[in-house]
Amino acid sequence: MTELTSPQLKEKSHWAWRIILFLIILLVGEWYVKWNPYYHKAFLAAAKHSIGSSIVSGSGDVAPAVGLTAAWHYAVMYFQAVWQAVILGVVVGAAVQVLIPKNWILKVLGHRKASSVLVASTLAVPGMMCTCCSAPIVVGLRKQNVATGSALAYWLANPVLNPATIIFTGFVLGWNFALVRILFGLLLVFGVGLFVNHFWTDREVPKDAQTAVEKAFESDKRPLWLRFCVQLGRISFSVIPVYILLVLVVGALRGWLFPAIDFTHANGFLWVLGLAFAGMLFVIPTAGEVPIIQTMMHYGLGLGPALALLITLPAISAPSMAMVWRQFPKKTLFFTAAATFTVGLIAGLVGMV
Repeated sequence: MTELTSPQLKEKSHWAWRIILFLIILLVGEWYVKWNPYYHKAFLAAAKHSIGSSIVSGSGDVAPAVGLTAAWHYAVMYFQAVWQAVILGVVVGAAVQVLIPKNWILKVLGHRKASSVLVASTLAVPGMMCTCCSAPIVVGLRKQNVATGSALAYWLANPVLNPATIIFTGFVLGWNFALVRILFGLLLVFGVGLFVNHFWTDREVPKDAQTAVEKAFESDKRPLWLRFCVQLGRISFSVIPVYILLVLVVGALRGWLFPAIDFTHANGFLWVLGLAFAGMLFVIPTAGEVPIIQTMMHYGLGLGPALALLITLPAISAPSMAMVWRQFPKKTLFFTAAATFTVGLIAGLVGMV
């Protein structure tokens, strides 16, 4: 075996403590924000077959009238639910650019093979974030030249394949809903990731450029904490203002997206079509789709429209699309939106049958 030289050992040690620090930030943050709360919430869902009231309409069936009051009230409720996850997403998005060797990321996620999409999706599953909260991490990954489809698969898999939400869905809505979520979620995540990586060759970095990328990073002599703070500031100022603005806008318009209509016979094609579109635009906290669907079905919403919402509500939203707008070719984001709507529509039609 070839013995490592002193400079090689020093470099290995240099990266080892950074990776350990990154894992501490990630694992402690995930445990505090996601894993521990969701562990206890699972018992609540099993015992009461509910995880709370609908963020759209509360305990009633009607969303408030469109206006500034609706915008403010929704924003307050929404950010009370997600602020910790947003902070974690921004911190991890900055840390992934500073603490993880860039050649590692490029080797695993920088190519357009199916394995890249699979790894990205697998890494996303324990994250359990909504697409808004995971957007800062996706921004960080894209700045490291992660392949377009792989980054989109990571972004979608966070909410769509969230194991906690699937468990909540089973206990609250029924395990048939959970099965549909898994099957159509896999179709959406891998369909988008593989299709985009195959047909759009954006930002793939050649193997001979990986060393140059790493050397460029090492030539930055600024202290590590300063580089981290710079990246933290860049991500925050690039995604947070538009995020807050669009949450207010979507919250104000929820009375139009989910209008006060009699749900008694709400199971036709137009219902599936309309709610698939509304779910694609609307922004919710993680697992927020479960009480929304439960409430609407209580007032008569049919199985088809409910399944359409089950897929489209968590997947993407207008605010989450805006947060990553600069990091992806626009055609890939429009394709992702269209794919989300289409998969939700198909799930709804299956529910009708």
